[in-house]
Order: sequence, then structure tokens, then C-alpha cells
Amino acid sequence: MAEAAPAVSSPDALLRRLEWTVIRRLDGLLQGDYRTLFRGGGVDLADLREYQHHDDVRHIDWNVTARLQTPYVRQFLEDRDLTAWFLLDLSGSVNFGSADVTKLNVSTGFVATLARVITRHGNRVGAVLYGQQVDAVLPPKTSRTHVLDLLQRMSQPRPKAVPHKGTKAASAAGDNGVGTSLADLLRTADGVIKRRSLVFVVSDFISQPGWQESLARLARRHEVVAVRLWDPMEMALPDVGLVTVEDAETGEQLFIDAADPAFRARYAAIAEEQEAELIEGLGRSGADVIELATDDDLLQALLRLSDLRRQRARVKSPVRAPTHLKRATSLPTSPAPENRSTPA
Repeated sequence: MAEAAPAVSSPDALLRRLEWTVIRRLDGLLQGDYRTLFRGGGVDLADLREYQHHDDVRHIDWNVTARLQTPYVRQFLEDRDLTAWFLLDLSGSVNFGSADVTKLNVSTGFVATLARVITRHGNRVGAVLYGQQVDAVLPPKTSRTHVLDLLQRMSQPRPKAVPHKGTKAASAAGDNGVGTSLADLLRTADGVIKRRSLVFVVSDFISQPGWQESLARLARRHEVVAVRLWDPMEMALPDVGLVTVEDAETGEQLFIDAADPAFRARYAAIAEEQEAELIEGLGRSGADVIELATDDDLLQALLRLSDLRRQRARVKSPVRAPTHLKRATSLPTSPAPENRSTPA
């Protein structure tokens, strides 16, 4: 039976359920591929590959480079010395879900499972949490209690996002806020994470512009995986007639006619355009990319990540999830915050 993203529950109950339903099965399915999945700066040489523009020049093997007349870098197996960081977007738009599961539920399940898998092998996990701003930085630790603390902080309610400047909600509030800025989260992480680490950026990437450069800078120093959260309704608006919708990032409400084919076509066109921009920005960053939908099977999503990491070790450039493992449906997009609406 497919294991969907977990609904809201206490952190301890959630982690216990995931340990029985996902983590144990994941350990068995990986069957010793843990080292292949997580490569880092250990002492055991894993492989050599051609130099990429974001690689650390300290890892260049000058002897091989001289013989082949092409720059090559060393890849190392992480030997009980892995530090993983979760950069978590917990802004208003992440609370959206068109069915019973929200993007926050998906994020929580993903973080709980992966953090526990990593700490079970004696490695450390840290986190940077972002709501309206950077709310907390959790230094890397190895214990199960540390994972529970992280899940507890993720589940805490957060105040409504500051309205965007120029919207009706902003005028009413008399505020000049600009909403979610992933660039702030990424810049903070760049200053906090001192040693080379495995970094998961878990977000729906509904943000003010400018995060692409910050993500690329982070990917030049670390192994970065962008975990993009999405919901099917972000791609196509269903025919639900007259409905009031609310922008999850600003609180602005609009009354729309979702039965109008022309309106739904404009919505879809904007979604397609912004999806293309998002893919381009992620592609230029140098980070690996995996998508998690609100109706995804969590175990299969983590196996996609495993396949992605193994493929990453074989190729010269960052990769997206392999085509044969992707969902059959089209990839969604995230409309710009000022246009982003969710049913009230």
C-alpha cells in the first residue's frame, strides 16, 4: 500500500509511524547504498570525474589532470562524518493543499524520514527555519531527540505573512512588506554552514525574485538538493464556479469565476510561464532537483532521491529526477505571490 505524506500529528507519533512504515523499508531497499547516496569530504576515495564550474578547486587531482590534460576532481565517501542541513521554507504558501494533505505535511514527512535515516547512521543534521524571516537555526546534532525538536518547531503555528507592497491588503495594513524572500534564507545558511555539507532546500519556491543567485552561491560550496513542493491545483484551476480565494502569501482575497474557460486558460498560461522560469532558475543554480507533490508516495519519492544521487555521481552536471521515475502528470508551477490564490 502506498505511503502518502503524513497528516498532522505529534512529532513523536509521526516519527514512530514513519520508522515503521517508511524508514525500515527504506533501509532495506537501499541495501548498503547509503554511501552511494551520500558522498562528501571523507577520507575514502570514491571516484574521479571531470571538473565542473561549481566544484571546490581543492579537490582537483593534479596528477590525473596532468596526464589527461583535462581537470579532474576527487569524490570521497562520507565515513561517519556527514553533516546534512535542511533549509526549510515554512511560509504561508507551504500550508496549501487542494486535498487532505498540504505541502507542509509533505515537507514534514520528508524531513522526518531523511533526518532519521541520516542520524541513525551516526551523522549530524542541522536546520534553518524560515517563516516570514529566519526564525531559528538548529546546530547539527545526531540524536532522535534532536529530530523530534526539529519536527516540533516545524509544526508550530506562524503568524500571517506580511502583505505585499501595493496590494489592497498591504494598503489596509499600512505596511510596506514584501512577503517571502528565499534569498534571506539562503544567505543566512551560507553564513551559518561553515564546512562542506549536504544541503536540502525544501520549498515551493514561491518567493520574491533574487533567490537564484543565492542558491547558485550555496551550490558552489556544498552538495545541494532543491526539494520542490507542489500541489496539482497550482498547475490547473478546476471548474468550481464562483469562489472566494485567498493569497496564502499576502492574505488578499478575490472573488473569481472559476467556471469561465478563458479565466482558467489564463491561469494555466501563467502557470506554464512561471514553471519554465522556475526550471531555468533551478537549472542554472548547479543544484540537483527533485519534486514532491501533495499526493506523492513518500517512500517512492525517497527512492527517487536515491536514484538521483547515484545518477549525480555518474554525470558531470546537476540532474533532475530521472524521467522514468517522474509522475505521469505535468509538472506544476507556482504563480507569483501577488497572483497566488488558494480556495478559502
